[in-house]
Amino acid sequence: MASSEKRFSKIGSESGLQDRSSAAFSRMLYTLAGGGTLCGVAALVLLIVSTATDFWMQYRYSGSSANQGLWRFCINHKCHAHTITVAFWDATRAFMLLAVLSCFAGVVLGLSAFTNGTKNRRVRTGGIALVLSGFLALLALAIYTGVTVTFFGKRFLDWRFSWSYIIGWVAVILAFAAGVFQLCAYQRTNAEPAPSNNPDS
Repeated sequence: MASSEKRFSKIGSESGLQDRSSAAFSRMLYTLAGGGTLCGVAALVLLIVSTATDFWMQYRYSGSSANQGLWRFCINHKCHAHTITVAFWDATRAFMLLAVLSCFAGVVLGLSAFTNGTKNRRVRTGGIALVLSGFLALLALAIYTGVTVTFFGKRFLDWRFSWSYIIGWVAVILAFAAGVFQLCAYQRTNAEPAPSNNPDS
């Protein structure tokens, strides 16, 4: 009788440990997925702001302060649309817009972690979309940086990159981090150990 009680007590304690371990594992997964979603939302906002604003570069033009973005240039606070077609501007715009769309898709797919669980394949797809968004934005910024330094750096002596450009780089970091969090959450669900069945007798 005493041995039977000890056996059932041991089974109960093991079951309690497994339940606590499973709960901790689930919390960790939702923390990863939630962190990825939050980083993705922040990256999406920054990508939109960076793409839409006109402060990628500031410089002096004919003694006046000027700044330019991907769509317009401003001199003495009067903004005008770019009237010439330059390949590097078109490429930067295209990659930034694709980065925004990819990041939006990643955020939407990542939200499925809270409705269908982190084992849903859409979480993995969302992570891939976020990483792709970071790569596209990185490519856009690399093109803009290279052309600006080699061309505008020689044309304008007093110039510097401005805050729209800087938050673009911040968005790249957040997008990559969001994608990694989402992919880690999905991969760890596949590594979750299956609960063992203890015999009752």
